[in-house]
Amino acid sequence: MTSLLRLTTAGSVDDGKSTLVGRLLHDTQSIMTDQLAAVEQATRARGGDLPDLALFTDGLRAEREQGITIDAAYRYFATPTRKFVLADCPGHVQYTRNTVCGASTAELAVILVDARQGLVEQTRRHLAVMAFLRVPHLVLAVNKMDLVNFDEPTFRRIESEFAAAAGALGVPDLVAVPVSALHGDNVAVASRRTQWYRGPTLLEHLEAVPTGRAAVAEPMRFPVQLVLRPRTAEHPDYRGLAGRVASGVLEVGHEVIALPSGGRSTVVGIDTPDGPMSCAAAGQSVTVLLSDEIDVGRGEVLARPEQAPRVVTELDADLCWLADHPLRAGARVLVKHGTRTVRAVVTELTGRLDLRTLRHTAPPAALELNEIGVARIRLAQPLAVDSYATDRHTGGFLVIDAADGNTLAAGLVG
Repeated sequence: MTSLLRLTTAGSVDDGKSTLVGRLLHDTQSIMTDQLAAVEQATRARGGDLPDLALFTDGLRAEREQGITIDAAYRYFATPTRKFVLADCPGHVQYTRNTVCGASTAELAVILVDARQGLVEQTRRHLAVMAFLRVPHLVLAVNKMDLVNFDEPTFRRIESEFAAAAGALGVPDLVAVPVSALHGDNVAVASRRTQWYRGPTLLEHLEAVPTGRAAVAEPMRFPVQLVLRPRTAEHPDYRGLAGRVASGVLEVGHEVIALPSGGRSTVVGIDTPDGPMSCAAAGQSVTVLLSDEIDVGRGEVLARPEQAPRVVTELDADLCWLADHPLRAGARVLVKHGTRTVRAVVTELTGRLDLRTLRHTAPPAALELNEIGVARIRLAQPLAVDSYATDRHTGGFLVIDAADGNTLAAGLVG
C-alpha cells in the first residue's frame, strides 16, 4: 500500500516555483498527452524552444498573462512508492494569505530560492509562515543553479543563511537541494553538473520523508458536528453524536468526557454507513453512541478524562493576520474552533514577529495584512483547546468578522 504525502510549495516571485511543480508533474508522468501538446504549442507561439512547464500549473487567465501564481491550487501526482497532494501556493506578498491556507494541512514544505538572489524578505516571510504552522519537514530548493554555473560556494552560502534563519524559528527538519527546475537537474534525476552534491534529488527526498503526524498516537479528540435523533419506528430512541475523529483512537467501552460542558459517559457503539465498528481512528467520520443521555450538542469535544484538553475563557495565541484592514486591541470578532463558534474580544496585542530579525518586537499598535503577532483573546463562552504544538487539530482556530463572515486571521493556541 502506497503512502500519501501532503506538501506545499512557496517562493518569491520569479523564483521558478511553477516551473518546478510543472517539472515534478512532467517527470513523474502525471501530465496527459493532450496537456503536454497544448503547452508545447503555446510555448512555440511565444517563441520558446523548451516546453514552458509553468503553464501546467498556472490555471487562471491572469496567472498565464502575468506569469505569476495568484491562487492556491492542488496538484496530484504519484510514483510507484508514494502518492502526493501538492498545494501550489502563490509567491507575491499580497497573496501570503493563500500560502497560509495551502500550508495549513501540509506535512512538508518546499521553499524555493533563486540562486542569483539568495534569501529575500519574502523568503523569510514564507519560512516564518511554515514555522508558524509547525510544518514538520522543510526543503530548501536553491533553484536556477544553471544560471550561476552550478557553483557550490553559492549554494553553500544560501544553505547556511537559510539554516540559520530556520534554526532561529525552531524548524526541526531541513534538507537543502541544488536544482534547475527548467532543465530538471536534481529534481527527479541526479545531475551530472553537481558532482559535489551527495544528497538526494528532490523527488527522492519526497519519497523517503516520514509521513503522518502520528495523529492516531495523539490524545483522542472527537468534535461533535451534529446530534442525530431520527425517531423512526425502527430506531425510536436512537441518539447519536456525528462527527470526525480529529486525533487519537475512539473505542467502544471507553469512558469519555464532553467539554466544555463536563458530562461523562461511556461509548457503547460506533456507527458508520458500512455498519457498526469497535473503534475509529483519526480521520474517520462516525456516529458515537453513549450509555447516558448527557447534555452534548454541536461544538462539544469528546475526550478521555485522563487526557482532557484545557477549558478556557481566555487564551494567548499566535495570529497570522489575513485581512486588508489592521487588527487593533478591542476588536470584537468570532472565534471558530473545530465545530464551535463563539464571540470574542481581542483584549491585547502582546508582540509582532519581525521578519528581518525573526524576533518578536514590543507590543504593536496594530497588526497589518500578512503580519504575524501574538494576541490575548477573551471568549464569551468557554472552549476546549490544546496547544497547537501538542495537537494541530484542536490547537488551531479561525478569527472571523462578525459582520460579514470573512476570515480575518489564522490562530494557533499557545
